[in-house]
Formats: sequence, structure tokens, C-alpha cells
Amino acid sequence: MSVHISPSSPWSGPSFASAALRFDDLLAFEGAEELWQSWRDGLTPDPLLDVSEWADRHRFLSPRASAEPGRYRTDRTPYMRAIVDALSPSHPARRVVFMKAAQVGATEAGNNWIGYVIHHAPGPMLSVQPTVELAKRFSRQRIDPLIAESPSLRERVKPARSRDAGNTVLSKEFPAGLLVITGANSAVGLRSMPARYLFLDEVDAYPPSADEEGDPVALAEARTRTFSWRSKVFMTSTPTIHGVSRIEREYEASDQRRFFVPCPHCGHRQWLRFERLKWDKGRPETAHYLCEACDGAIEEHRKTAMLIAGEWRPTAEASDPATIGFHLSALYSPVGWLSWEAIARMWEAASTDEARRSFKNGVLGETWIETGEAPDWQRLYERREDFAVGTVPAGGLFLTAGADVQKDRIEVSVWAWGRGLTSWLVDHIVIDGGPERAEAWGQLSALLDRTWPHIHGQRLGLAKLGIDTGYEAPTVYAWARQAGFAQVAPVKGVEGFNRAAPVVGPSYVDVTTSGRKLRRGARLWTVAVATFKSETYRFLRLGRPTEGELAEGAQYPVGYVHLPKGTEAEWVKQLVAEQLVTVKTRRGFQRLEWQKLRERNEVLDCRVYARAAAWIAGIDRWSEATWRDLEAQVTAKDGESGAMPETDDASAVLDSSETPSAGFLRRERRPRGRRVFTPSYLS
Repeated sequence: MSVHISPSSPWSGPSFASAALRFDDLLAFEGAEELWQSWRDGLTPDPLLDVSEWADRHRFLSPRASAEPGRYRTDRTPYMRAIVDALSPSHPARRVVFMKAAQVGATEAGNNWIGYVIHHAPGPMLSVQPTVELAKRFSRQRIDPLIAESPSLRERVKPARSRDAGNTVLSKEFPAGLLVITGANSAVGLRSMPARYLFLDEVDAYPPSADEEGDPVALAEARTRTFSWRSKVFMTSTPTIHGVSRIEREYEASDQRRFFVPCPHCGHRQWLRFERLKWDKGRPETAHYLCEACDGAIEEHRKTAMLIAGEWRPTAEASDPATIGFHLSALYSPVGWLSWEAIARMWEAASTDEARRSFKNGVLGETWIETGEAPDWQRLYERREDFAVGTVPAGGLFLTAGADVQKDRIEVSVWAWGRGLTSWLVDHIVIDGGPERAEAWGQLSALLDRTWPHIHGQRLGLAKLGIDTGYEAPTVYAWARQAGFAQVAPVKGVEGFNRAAPVVGPSYVDVTTSGRKLRRGARLWTVAVATFKSETYRFLRLGRPTEGELAEGAQYPVGYVHLPKGTEAEWVKQLVAEQLVTVKTRRGFQRLEWQKLRERNEVLDCRVYARAAAWIAGIDRWSEATWRDLEAQVTAKDGESGAMPETDDASAVLDSSETPSAGFLRRERRPRGRRVFTPSYLS
């Protein structure tokens, strides 16, 4: 074998010819054929693959991360082919938006793209999860198996080692590229590097601001600017609330593609709507889909062929021609995943607004329209019930309170809570005198020792008191520190719906007391007040069973808000003193905002803080065994198991990580002497 050099070639000449002769001599040695083949292979460019073709050739699914391990097959989810292929460098789209139901394969599509970049189109890549903790979990549960199970990736990415700064849980180096995984709550992570590729996963779960530095999506996309037209952004999420959902906003700005599938009877192409899914009432197993053209009944076993023959079609004109958008509901889930029967069963079981919202978000991939119109105060006033203010009815199992600090008073609402977040107003106390008066704080401290009689004969004390820090925060922190954080939770209200949790914390703040600054002196909880206000309004709209239905054993709906007969009209008006309105931001986007209908809204604020206190106590996470234990404590008589032992320790109450104990119940006793709190500027 010899190398031929044309006389006209720029590489011709005595020196190159001499080198070519020496190369010919090399071919005479043993193994020279393999050397020549390797050299030739090295000069051969990689095949031009789309992301889906790469995944079918090189991707293997791990049993640790997939219910269907083995070689990856795009044909299992045919609707994903066009989405992931739009992420290929040869595709003209720069931004790909995917608004979808849960568990339809979006994260695996992002993983395919990550594998493609590492193996086939290396460059700097940033993957963003809602929080840093979720980013670490994503790396261990998704990225590590992706690399370990795919030979083409395993040879390019070194195993993570503690002494190797280039390959850690949140950073993966590979030839000519780097993958950084971070959380949307970390501004440092979002601005750490320029990125050609950006994967934004579950953007509706991102916090409104990253470390108070701005919108995480905007911060992350700013990292791609230096790559201009060569950059790619893949944004996915299950949507949340209409008007505040990031993914809905981005999808509506795109060409809004839908997946059209043919009817097996008439061939008419249509995108699947939940309204066309039909079944006999009470028999979800009869679920089938009605064609919008011929009304033919389509059985689910036909879905596999329909998906293979499906195609994406734009249904709108994009405001940005470089952005394309896709929407997909769980109605398209492949056979063997979420079935039409299961979807019908889930809808029949969705008896509350919260369940219907979860269904619409997670199954249909659509936003929930939050109805923020204030309930009619007069209707609430007229439905008051026959139990006295200051007593706890039968269903109430523990008490929390919310305190709102005003310039000239402190207002406190005491609420009893039962199963399913059903609640009863127990008391509303107004303490005259603002935060500058030591007497006002003394009365609030005495309230922590107070008990309220339960209809079963026990007496209940406050498990938790949430107190607002919006006015005179240093004084509130100092009082809370003296009262004890086991029973008192200072809270700070923040706006916005898209938060990972309605209550976050505690964070530690410095406190000044007696002229001395104490580092980390108070524990502060951050509360998404918009979320709890919306929940309260949903519960207030629940209908009351008729007297006849109650006589026949009907139950109040889960979450129902019970008001005692002595509740005053002004109190009820303040409970519904705000409404949810849609306002436009300076950038032209819409957002939801709670606005006052009346000047006085302290009652609604107190309800929100009491609800936050219940969340901190753990009510949203309790098991059935926990509820049974509480019921046993409340209904037990003296001498029986579960009765409350004598104690003067008012701070022996539930923390968020503990199991409910007798600390919820206290016998009537002489209030223990608390040291009188004096504000620092009066001492």
C-alpha cells in the first residue's frame, strides 16, 4: 500500500515525498495495516446524527433509573423524536419549550441531549434543577447512571473523585466540554460559566428569585449570549397556576405545537383532549376516546399505532421565530404507562379543588385557573354554627395561632385543626398597645400559657404561634427568642405562587437585645402568603351540607372552615378582605397579585400565620397513625391511656420533626411565671 500525492497538490515536494516514502516503509512492519486503519479512522468525521438517532445507538437505561431498563428506544415514545431532534445542532430552533404532564419522558429527553453533547457535540453545558439539593439528586440518580450504562459516555467522563475538582457531583468534565449542574435557588451557580447548551428542568418549581438577584430563568439564559445563534435552550415543566406559570408563558409565546394522531376508523388527525375521553359513570374500566370527526369509539390498544403515525403541528404563530413549543398530556402515555382507565379513575376520585388542580397540572399538563374572587362575607356570616367562641368542637385536635403586630395593637386568631385541614375558629384576641409597650408583650406571653376547653373535657394549649415580623421586626425577634422557638415561629410573608414549598426555613437572623447584638439570635420562617390565601378562599367556598343531610350522617367537606355563632360581621369581612387580580409587569408579562378590597385585613393575615404555624408543626405530613394518636389524646378521660400528665411546661409542644405528643393537651393550671419582656429601647 502506498500514499499517492498529486504533483499539483500543495503538499507535494521533496520533503513531503520523502516523508511519504518513510511512511511506505512503515507499512512493511507487522501491524502496519491496523496503524493505517486507525489513522484513517481518526481523520473520518463523526456521522451526522440527530439526538434521537444517537440515543437509539448509544443510550442504555439503568435499572436504577428506569422501569424499562436496556437499550433506549425512541419508538417507545414516538412523540419525543421531534422534540429531542430540535435540540440537534443542525436544527434551526434556538429555544425549545415543552409544557407537559408528569412522567411522559421529558427528563429522559434532556438526558439524551446531555449524552449527545458529551459524545457528539461537546461544549459547555448548564443543567438547572429547582434547588441545589434536587440538582445533587438529579446528578446521582439520572446523570451517573446515564454515564455508567452507556459505553460511549463512560470512556469520556471520569468517575467522580473527591480530589478531582473537574469531576464532582455537580461538575462533569469531558473532552472539549463541561457539564455543570446547579439549582435555580443559587445565583452563584447560575452565573458560574458561559454555556452553549442550557437545560432548564421543571421551571415552574423555580423560586421567583435566585438569592434575591432576579429571575433564575433570565439569569441562566444570560449565560448563553456569547454563543449567539449556536446556543440551544431546552425548557421543560409541568405547569402550575394560570397567569404565573413560567412554562405556560413561554409556550404561549411559541408556535404552540400539538401532537396530531389519526383516527383508526376514519383517518382524521386530531390532538387528544380530555373532554373526548368517555366512560360509564363509576366504571373507569370502560374508558375510550371519541373521534371528533366520526364519533367512533377508539379503544386504548389502538394508541400504539396512532402514536407511531402521529405528527407535531404548530397551532399559532411564534412571537420569536427561533422558539418552538410543544404541549403533551398524559392521554398520550404509551400503553403500559398511565392508562386511560387510570386517568378516568383519578378524575372520579378528584373531589376537592386541590385534587382537581393536581389532576389538571400533572395529568393534562394544563394550568389551573385560580379563582381569587372573594367569597360573599354575608353568606359566611349566615352559615355560622352553634358552638361557642372560646371552645374547641369535636373535630379539632390541636391549636395554632397567628399574630399580626400593628402600630397600636397585636391581633391574634386561634384556630383548631382536624383531619384534611378542616378548621374551627376558636378565639380572636386584640391586645391593646403596640410593640413599644411591655404590657402588650406580657399579655401575648400569657396567651402562650392559656388553655381552651375541648368538648370532650380536655384542655388544649397552643402548639405553635406564628407571628408576623413585618412591623418592628427586631422587637418581634427578641420577644420570640425569650418566649422560646419551640412554641413561637417568627414568620416573614413573601408574594408569589411558584415556590418549592409554602413555608421555608428556618433561617437565622441576628437579634439586638439590651443593646447587645446576638448572632443567629432568632429563627425566621418564610411564608408564601399568596398560596395560603388561595387555599383559605378555596376552603371558604366549600358548600355546607343541609340539615337533612347532616341528620342522615353526611360529613362536612374536607378543608371546611367552621365559624362559631358569636363571630362578628366585621371579623368575617376582614377574613375576605382581599381578592386575587391579574396585573401586567413592566416586561409585559402577567402575574397574579392579592389586593385589598377593604382597609382592614388583619383577620386574613392572622389566619395565614396560623396556617403557616400548622404547616411548621407538621400537619401536612402526618400519617394516619399520627392522627389516630391525636384523637386518642383528645378523647381520653382521666386515668385512661392517652390522658395528659400534669405539666407546667408550656413549651413542650410539637416541632416539625416530632410525633404529636401530650404537649398538645394541658390541664387547667396556674400560669407559670414568665419573665416580663421589655423592648430593648425601653430597657
